[in-house]
Formats: sequence, structure tokens, C-alpha cells
Amino acid sequence: MVFSSAFFFFFYLPIVLAAYYLTPLKLRNLVLLVLNLIFYAWGEPVYILIMFLSTAIDYTHGRIVEKCKAKGNDRGARMAVASSVIFNLALLFFFKYWDFLMTSFGVQGLFRADLWKAFDGWMRSFGINLPPHTPALPIGISFYTFQTMSYTIDVYRGDAKAQRSIINFGTFVTLFPQLIAGPIIKYKDLGDQIDRRDHTAEKFAAGVQRFTVGLAKKVLLANNIGMLWDIYLATPTQNLTVLGSWLGILAFALQLYFDFSGYSDMAIGLGRMLGFEFLENFNYPYISQSLTEFWRRWHISLGTWFREYLYIPLGGNRVSKSRLLLNLMIVWAATGIWHGASWNFLLWGLYYGVLLVVEKFFLKKCLDRAPVWLRHVYALFFILIGWALFAVEDFAQLGPYLAAMFGFAGGGLWNTDFLYYLASYLPIMAIAVLASTPLGKRLWDKLGEKPRQIALPILMVAVLLICTCYLVDATYNPFLYFRF
Repeated sequence: MVFSSAFFFFFYLPIVLAAYYLTPLKLRNLVLLVLNLIFYAWGEPVYILIMFLSTAIDYTHGRIVEKCKAKGNDRGARMAVASSVIFNLALLFFFKYWDFLMTSFGVQGLFRADLWKAFDGWMRSFGINLPPHTPALPIGISFYTFQTMSYTIDVYRGDAKAQRSIINFGTFVTLFPQLIAGPIIKYKDLGDQIDRRDHTAEKFAAGVQRFTVGLAKKVLLANNIGMLWDIYLATPTQNLTVLGSWLGILAFALQLYFDFSGYSDMAIGLGRMLGFEFLENFNYPYISQSLTEFWRRWHISLGTWFREYLYIPLGGNRVSKSRLLLNLMIVWAATGIWHGASWNFLLWGLYYGVLLVVEKFFLKKCLDRAPVWLRHVYALFFILIGWALFAVEDFAQLGPYLAAMFGFAGGGLWNTDFLYYLASYLPIMAIAVLASTPLGKRLWDKLGEKPRQIALPILMVAVLLICTCYLVDATYNPFLYFRF
């Protein structure tokens, strides 16, 4: 179930809000837990078992860590944290990376399908019937495994107290607004809100506004621009043109941004409707003047997670230069492979690792002295090259596509198809480019308070009506980060 669907918008969400607000405060987490599980089970009910297991394991480990720390048994606490981390990584590895590695190294007979068949036979001996086929990749597994891993680590570090109520902890693990696509919520940032949160009309209204903005990003911008990228991705490599390949990857860059940031906005808005306040996940990344700045603005929750739970434990920048380089490459390799079980994602992560090292140690002074426009061009050039590595998973297609971007295109500089697509998509792309900058927000803020109060409800209603028309007639409504 996706947020940008008529079913969610007109059926599931009203039921959730009605059930939640008609329930007494003391029981709202229990009701929310049930609603979370229903939401997640909509696509593949068997994955509820994973949710139960993950909740039980991490809840138990958190309590063990707290007890060991209270007794001064730091070794026991560290072992409990290690056990929790190993469990979560094993879960992620089995569902996301096992088949990829077995296939890559040519190991036959050890695919997930074979393991699942054996597990299914074992479970049937206990009277539990599982689907006979291998389940697909659990939706959002890359997000919620990272969230649950943060719990025991935060308890060990003293950044959060162990949760006493398994109902409250289960609510954190399964919280549907950000369960399947983030933002990645660390327990220390949400633990207090799980126990107690404020519900006000102002927060609810702000949530509706934020959800509407995210819905517009996704439905009106990402979906429409995404069709252009799909055209170029399906174009035979020998027919690619230089300008066409750049137009295609620009379309992908805009689609991905509005797709993911739109979903994050919807998650933040839904959280506010339920009394939660999630951290921001995007901050106009395409206005960046360096790659370092870009990664401070893009998928902020993932960057902060890797910094706090991988980069700093590895020693951060408090080590020798050679070790620092190693730490950075480990983090960026992990960042790449987190996005998907494919060699192109690993290459994409290492690509940024190398560029950020070069920028940090060699280019920083030059960039600081360069004109603003040149810094923008520099950042966008390498960002778009990076998106080509990210978007084209087939290496047989990736090489020719990159070659086309650098002038070695079988179709020449441009052709009539390029002119047609440019003319057809130029209006929506121009709107998207402007919407990816803070210009609209600045113009809105310059309006007086009274004009904003009058215009806001009119705009919200108009956007919701337009989005509804698109959703009712939707034939193209992908969500790119579901596969992660």
C-alpha cells in the first residue's frame, strides 16, 4: 500500500485517523500498533512474522543491555548489542543480499528459494503453513532494520532508556508513516514521543499541509517526469544521443528527488497528524555548491545514521590519514550497497567516496575561491553522472549510456526524438527545477500573514482535487525507494 494511492487516501487513512482519535490516550499505541501491522501486511502477510520476531528480539536485547549496564557488566552489555546488530544484519543480508552474492560468485543450490523451501518444510512440521514460493524482498527492510539497530546502541550509549512496554516498542518498530521508506528514525529521537506526545489542532493542520505538499511532489511532478526517464532507459543504446542522454538523466534526477522527498514529506505530515514530529530528510539538495554539501542535504537521515553508527565507531576523523581514507571508503561502500543488491550501487557508493576524498583533501580551497555559479555547475555535473551509475543497473547498458553522455553516442549530438521530448516535457521540467529550489518558499514567505491565511486553504483544496484526479486515473505511479 502506497501513500500516493486512492485506496490509502480515501479508505485506509480516514479509518486510521478515526480509530486513533476515538481511542482513549492510554490505548492509542496499542491501536496504532494494530493499524501499523495491517498496513504492512497488506502486500505480503507472511512478513508480519518478521515484524514480530524483530520486535521481540530487539526489545529483549534492549532490556538485557540496560540490566547489564546497571550491574556494571559492560562486557555483557556489549555482547547484547553485538547480538542485536548481528540479528538485524543477518535478516537484511538473507532477504536482500544472499541471492545476489550467490549468483555473483556462481554458487549453485544455495539460493534463497532453496533455503526457503527447507524452512517451509520445517515450519510445516509444527503445523505452520508458509507460502510455497520464496517471498519477495520485504518492503522497507533497509529502513526498519537500521531503525531497530539504533535502539540497543542508543540504550548502551545512554542516549535512551530501555523501553518497558513491548506495545510501545512495537509501535516504534512498525510505525507506518515511515516504516517502508523512511525517514530513518533513531530511537533516541522518537522514544520520548512514543511514550507521550501532544495532539493539537495546529499540529494536525500542519501535518495535513505537509502531506499535501508531498502528495503533489509525488503525483504531479515525480510521476510525470518519470515517464521521460523511462523512455530514455528503454532506448536502445545505439540510438542514444548526447543531449538525449543528459535529458534522460536530468529527468531521473528530478523524478528521484520529488519521489523520495515527496514520500518523506507525506511521512512527516502523517506523523504530525498522529502527534509525532520526525526529523527532516531533504533540504533542497540540488542547490548545493559541492558534493559535501549535497550529502548534507540529501537523505539526511541515512547520512546521520551512518555517521553516528558506523563512521564515528570506526574512529571518524580522529585517526591517521590512511585510516581516515579507509573509514570513508567503508562508509561509502556501505552507503552504496544499502540502496540495493547490485554492483552498480556499490560502484555508485565508491564513486562518491573517491570524489568526496578528493574534494576534502585537494579541491576544497579551489572551490572556496571559485565563483558561485561554477561551484553549482561542478556539483550538478558530478551529481548527474552519479545518478547514471545509480539508475542503470545493467552494466551492459551503463557503459554505453555513460559514453553517450560524454559525447560517444551512436545517435549523434541530437535527433528529432530529442527535440520532441524536450518540447513535450520542458514545461513540467521547468516547474520541477524551480520547485527543487527554495525560490517558491521565499516568495510565499514574502506574502503578508493575511494573504497567506486566505490563499493556503484554497491552494490545499485545489492541489488535493488535482491529485485526486490523477490518482483516480493513474496508470503510472511507481515508487523508486520501495525496492530498498
